[in-house]
Amino acid sequence: MTDLIKALAPAQTEHPALRPGDTVKVHVRIVEGNRERVQVFQGTVIRINGGGVNTTFTVRRIASHGIGVERTFLLHSPRIEKIEVLRNAKVRRARLYYLRGRTGKAARLKEKL
Repeated sequence: MTDLIKALAPAQTEHPALRPGDTVKVHVRIVEGNRERVQVFQGTVIRINGGGVNTTFTVRRIASHGIGVERTFLLHSPRIEKIEVLRNAKVRRARLYYLRGRTGKAARLKEKL
């Protein structure tokens, strides 16, 4: 019976510990027709939501011409190839929505030492 439960339960993948304020590179598999490629999305984690297998995290980056782009990923998705943590920032809240209203140097976060 336990073999059946293990077969049906989605496998949790190993990823580094994420926290709000981290600057990350998310390598995502994109399927276009019959081709498959890896796309890198680099930005700041502004929130982590849920727990267990249903954990999601939202990454915000500034695209061309100063337009902010947010993307929410399922942490244990088979589409996520790997997550690299580049920087850890010192933040005092769990949701960094205030970064949406800031641009340029005002949107910087202090690095945790």
